[in-house]
Amino acid sequence: MLNFHVIRWRNFLSTGSQFTEVFLDKSTTTLIIGENGAGKSTILDAICYALFNKPFRNINKPQLVNSINQKQMVVEVEFSIGTKQYKIIRGTKPSIFEIYLHDTLINQDAAARDYQKYLEDHVLKLNYKSFTQIVILGSASFTPFMQLSAAARREVIEDLLDVKIFSTMYNVLKQKNNDIKATINNIESDIEINKHKAKIQQEYIKTLEEDQQTKVNNILARIEETNNEITTLTESIKQHQDTISNLKSTIIDASEKRNKYLEVNKLINKLLERIKAHNKNISFYNDNDVCPTCNQALDDSIKQTAIETHTVKKDEIDTAIEQLQLQISSLSSRISEIENVEKDIEVENTQISKLNTKLSAAVLFNQKLDEEYKQHNTSDSSNIEDEKQALKGLAKNIVDLTTQRTKQSEDKYYLDVAGLLLKDTGIKTRVIKQYLPVINKLVNKYLQAMDFFVTFELDEAFNETIKSRHRDEFSYASFSEGEKAKIDLSLLFAWRTIARMKNSANTNLLLLDEVFDGSLDINGTDYVMTILNTIGNESNIFIISHKDSLFDKFKSVIRFEKYQNFSRIAK
Repeated sequence: MLNFHVIRWRNFLSTGSQFTEVFLDKSTTTLIIGENGAGKSTILDAICYALFNKPFRNINKPQLVNSINQKQMVVEVEFSIGTKQYKIIRGTKPSIFEIYLHDTLINQDAAARDYQKYLEDHVLKLNYKSFTQIVILGSASFTPFMQLSAAARREVIEDLLDVKIFSTMYNVLKQKNNDIKATINNIESDIEINKHKAKIQQEYIKTLEEDQQTKVNNILARIEETNNEITTLTESIKQHQDTISNLKSTIIDASEKRNKYLEVNKLINKLLERIKAHNKNISFYNDNDVCPTCNQALDDSIKQTAIETHTVKKDEIDTAIEQLQLQISSLSSRISEIENVEKDIEVENTQISKLNTKLSAAVLFNQKLDEEYKQHNTSDSSNIEDEKQALKGLAKNIVDLTTQRTKQSEDKYYLDVAGLLLKDTGIKTRVIKQYLPVINKLVNKYLQAMDFFVTFELDEAFNETIKSRHRDEFSYASFSEGEKAKIDLSLLFAWRTIARMKNSANTNLLLLDEVFDGSLDINGTDYVMTILNTIGNESNIFIISHKDSLFDKFKSVIRFEKYQNFSRIAK
């Protein structure tokens, strides 16, 4: 139960710099009176401002600061929930908003908006609308339950029946469901991306394999071509070698012939020297009659014999030389033939050398092709294997993502089922449906207590049906202000009774602003007082009124007055 103990304020509306303090739990019934403008209703604005950061009446927040002092506006309220003692301090110029639990400030790290939400959701467990429907009634700026929209009526009743938690749960669940939807969409997107990547990867692997095979085939074709070239070159070299071998077989006598030619030529030269000697001797005998050595005369017969002897010997040598020259001619002819063959052998050797150069190049090129073949088989296969592993990784990703999607879809299914239970047409409607007869019974009970004999009924859409004893149907708007006031009071009392039953929005405080001053007649006032006295033992009721005649009906009276332009409690 929410028990209010005291509220105090300063520099708030017409109140000055001295705190005005009102104890909220000292008397079961308290009458607040004073002249117009004395500040009687300030307590309504003060308690709403302290709790919800906005006044009860339609006043702009800047106007809440006292217009004379214009600073240091502060409102403090103390209350307890069970054994927990709370104190709220809120003010402007300077701005302040503090929540204390057992005189210890509750963490203010969050933003002010979140701090206010914490106060309403975790401490008060009431919002402004529900608080004003249960605690306050009667101000001109107040919107009674019957004038609220259907959605606003539902919100109030949900707070009373403590089923708003289902709305909170539904909103949390809805957000979680939206998160799961987003997750599923992201997973499906990732699956499609991975599938697309896998398709591209497969095409890429196929291209690599085709390229590899094309490269291998090209290399193998070039290797075969080179092997054929090597074979051709080898055969050509052998042919030239065979030709050389055949040519060499025709000149096996080359050395013999050349040596013989030299020997014969040398012999001819010797014979030519001997002919020169014989010619010299013949000339000597022809030219000389005296011996140059002994100076004795030479005999003509001796000279003639000598000349003939030398002539014969010279002729013999000439004959020999002629024979040798014939031999030289034969040898020269043979040597020429040998030289021609040797030239042919040299040509063949040149061709063999050229062919060997080509053969060496072809063999080296073939070795390179073989290395390239091995490299392509190794590196390309390794690359392809890497790409296949990447493809397997994508396939695994798809499987994992599909598993995740299945899990998320299962979670979403259970959330959808839970959502059906938590939405307005689910558990909440069942609870509300159970309590509607109780609510209607209580409202009619309080209406009868105020001598207003109609049958009031709210349906599941929170639309009212009001019937007279004669079963004539009326709407709330068709009644007089006094009758409306009785309906509003009956609803207020019913809400408070339900709150006590549910221990949801149960509070000791009840504030009625000028409900006795206009619309209720004397009998209506007495009926209301009877009800208030009935519930007064469990509540602290404050009645704001102009009527001094009500003094004797209340256990406590607070009078507000104006003093030096400031509102205060009269001493």
